[in-house]
Amino acid sequence: MKIKDPKLLIVSIIIPFIASAIGSLFTSATVDTWYLTLVKPSFNPPSWLFGPVWTALYLLMGISLYLVWINRKKKFKKPALTFYGVQLGLNALWSILFFGLQSPFYAFIEIIFLWTAIAFTIYYFYKISKNAAYLLIPYILWVSFAAILNFSIFYLNM
Repeated sequence: MKIKDPKLLIVSIIIPFIASAIGSLFTSATVDTWYLTLVKPSFNPPSWLFGPVWTALYLLMGISLYLVWINRKKKFKKPALTFYGVQLGLNALWSILFFGLQSPFYAFIEIIFLWTAIAFTIYYFYKISKNAAYLLIPYILWVSFAAILNFSIFYLNM
């Protein structure tokens, strides 16, 4: 990939990490306390895995955003960027609901909206840059798994 605008690439990568930082504020407070007390399903990944996975996903999200921004196609750019922003906000909101409010139920409801927003983002990104859309596939797969995990935690702790 030839980098046409290095500053824009850096900004594009920083943006999803801002959502990550917001989510981390709420996650870090309870991940070593409340979260440890929850009954989790047998397929719950080890805690150390979440950091590297999310770091890679946020990096891919940033590169994906960059590919859309530098693309000259104007059609579909507004809905693409709107859904991108919505899914980023929902991404941060999930951590607030799950960890901050300690509510797996509300977090599960919210993750359905998050998944939908990611799907629309992929749809519109694909119309602008196929590569940008492909970079979001691991993200929607991980959020799909996270939704199953979230529901399982909710169910096991009712």
